[in-house]
Amino acid sequence: MSAQSGRRRGVVTGAGSGIGKAVVRRLLREGGEVLAVDLRGEAIAEFAGPQCQVLAADVTDAEARKRIEDWADGADWLVNSAGIVMVRPIFEVTVEDWRRVQTVNAEATFFLCQKIGPRMKPGGAIVNLSSSSAKYATTVEVAAYAASKTTILSITRSFAYALASRPVRVNAILPGIVDTPMQDAVREGVAPMRGISLGEWDTVRTKSVPLARAASPDECAGLIWFLLSEESGYMTGQAINFTGGLVTW
Repeated sequence: MSAQSGRRRGVVTGAGSGIGKAVVRRLLREGGEVLAVDLRGEAIAEFAGPQCQVLAADVTDAEARKRIEDWADGADWLVNSAGIVMVRPIFEVTVEDWRRVQTVNAEATFFLCQKIGPRMKPGGAIVNLSSSSAKYATTVEVAAYAASKTTILSITRSFAYALASRPVRVNAILPGIVDTPMQDAVREGVAPMRGISLGEWDTVRTKSVPLARAASPDECAGLIWFLLSEESGYMTGQAINFTGGLVTW
């Protein structure tokens, strides 16, 4: 794949599961060329082909990011979907826990925007994955994660201004409850901490959402595609709730 192929080109981190995987599939369906990045090579092997290059890489490693950055020279899209969640009682979070979550979720997002944004094709777009937990903090067992996702909102606004003259647009989405492996990790960690069963947790979770259901990764990918596409050409610096009505501010 090359910048001379004529196809639109994009990078997706965290491409091995959940929303990231759904975004890769959507971009391929839209005829794009994709660099699918994930820490686990086996999780992205299925994508390898004429339209998709796969890269097993740790986005917290500067040398690995350099490989991503070089591929992305002249790219149209960047989707920062890589992230981790750490379930801990808020009063037991350690400095090491905090730094690990911030490094993966916020630091990597910042530096990929910093290095790739100025090299993107004029008219390109970046979408950063935040979370409803950046605004809705009742699940205090993921407080470090929530803080990192709030940081992503600031990163998004700053780069929206910094890259506007290129122009490259930068927006964020705030997914709520989405059926992904990360959501499974949260429910399996939080429920026993609260002394309730998984079934009870699922009932409480669903009742908290006005639309009374979780989203699918494909639905999230649809919103991300809108933010990458020309249809959202007058949007930058925005944080879009995707929460079924759970968060409305």
